[in-house]
Amino acid sequence: MLVVSAKTSTALETATANLVRHLQEHPEINLADVAYTLQVGRQAFEHRRILVCCNQNDAVDAVTSQNPQRVFTYHHKPSHRPVIFMFSGQGTQYVNMARELYEVETTFKTHVDTCAEILQPHLNLDIRQILFQDETKVTEQLQQTALTQPGLFVIEYALAQLWMEWGVHPEAMIGHSIGEYVAATIAGVFSLEDALAIVATRGRLMQQLPTGSMLAIPLPVENLRSLLTDDTQIAAVNSPSSCVVSGKSEAITALHNQLLLKGIECRMLHTSHAFHSEMMQPIVPEFVEVVNQVKLNVPSIRFISNVTGTWISDSDATNPSYWGEHLRQTVRFSDGILQLLQFEGVFLEVGPGRTLTTLTKQHLQSDSKQLVVNCLPHVQEEQSDFAYLLQALGRLWLFGVEIDWSGFYLHQQPLRLPLPTYPFERQRYWIDAKSSSPSFSSEPIALHEKPSSQLDSSYSYFRPNISNSYVAPTNELEKQVTEIWQEVIGIAQVGIYDNFYELGGDSLIATQLVSRLRAKFPVELPLRDLLVQAMIPAKQAEMIEQLLLEKIEELSEEQVAVLLAGAS
Repeated sequence: MLVVSAKTSTALETATANLVRHLQEHPEINLADVAYTLQVGRQAFEHRRILVCCNQNDAVDAVTSQNPQRVFTYHHKPSHRPVIFMFSGQGTQYVNMARELYEVETTFKTHVDTCAEILQPHLNLDIRQILFQDETKVTEQLQQTALTQPGLFVIEYALAQLWMEWGVHPEAMIGHSIGEYVAATIAGVFSLEDALAIVATRGRLMQQLPTGSMLAIPLPVENLRSLLTDDTQIAAVNSPSSCVVSGKSEAITALHNQLLLKGIECRMLHTSHAFHSEMMQPIVPEFVEVVNQVKLNVPSIRFISNVTGTWISDSDATNPSYWGEHLRQTVRFSDGILQLLQFEGVFLEVGPGRTLTTLTKQHLQSDSKQLVVNCLPHVQEEQSDFAYLLQALGRLWLFGVEIDWSGFYLHQQPLRLPLPTYPFERQRYWIDAKSSSPSFSSEPIALHEKPSSQLDSSYSYFRPNISNSYVAPTNELEKQVTEIWQEVIGIAQVGIYDNFYELGGDSLIATQLVSRLRAKFPVELPLRDLLVQAMIPAKQAEMIEQLLLEKIEELSEEQVAVLLAGAS
């Protein structure tokens, strides 16, 4: 990862050009040593730029082409940037998540190995054989609740330890369901040994319960309460317009059909049980007794309670009954995020994919000062785990988070190299002829002005690094479709050829996207067709246009006028 900074935007352009020229003139140079020298041998100024690359040619090509998916620039005004860790919940896991990190990052591997050894007697297997394999049967195993929960805990705990070794320490945390156990462990409520034993027991007890179903619904919680029965409960409130309902399979199917008749597109989640519902109640007493056998400590780092949606109290954190309630009560994630938005900081998703990143962005206003970053690719993204993690680290540095580079290079021994020095700009200072003494301009005139590719500071997140370049909409319909994508997915600058899944889309986001499109365009839009045949905005716009044309042929002139008014 190459980092460049300067006091002005023009100096940043000059420094970047000087570095590129140096790389071109010295093809034999060790790029890792170049990165190290830039990171530890240069002061970090306000105007910053990062690039994750694999060799000199890659670096030169990315910079000279000004690739916005590779080269990120930002003007960081000096301020404290607190970091909030967000730990993902069940449903985000996939086989080989973070496998490359296990192979190349010593600290990450050490913590995964330690957790695996502690879990062995509780699971009667090596969790690493479930996490890091290629066989289909292992994929099925990882979907079993008894293994999913320990597996997610291991990956997220090891990731958190890696981030902290790199100097990124959380000032606050939030976890989604099982993710709260990782937060509590980092905060010292549980010892690692006790946390793993409790998480293994939690998953095993849940696995033994009768099966149930869960339904993701793109509606505010207030609109759902009247639709609930004795057999259905709200399992999670994830954003102001996104909830999950949990309960007996028959009741959930009936609710699904009821909502479909109202034109509300929902999504059945791929879960075996009705988590966070009354169906969890039978195991609560036994689980509380297990927690009662371990020592619980007052948290050393603040974190949000899923049960209350606000800061966890010392009394709740150290009360075994709280953890029993946590098992079956609604996950109030949305309330927790609203509480955390008091921080103008960086929200870092510590876990696989970008589910919490997307949900958090749904709470932000266009002028929000928060940055939201995920650090591992989504299952649909075929990207290097390490490169993805490096880009996340670079974005944190870009926005002013202080990195401990000695921790980053703890297991390496790079060398410092002679590189181009800081490009001091020549400035002119004018003497005020009307003054009896010299007076210097407070605004020095910098030479060599160049257009800056700096991102607008109002952006709180970036367009992700995906397989294609950004292509702007070519007509009004494409513009309207991409704007809906941007709002629902939470990505700035969605292009017409961007793939839904590469942008981090999932089943929950899909239901919200289809609902918004149906509300905007008065035609019947099949969910499956939109997300299988038309996974890019250009195709969706083409499909919507065709449906609109077909509908227009069937209507009178008056009806056409009403239809077109609704689509405008």
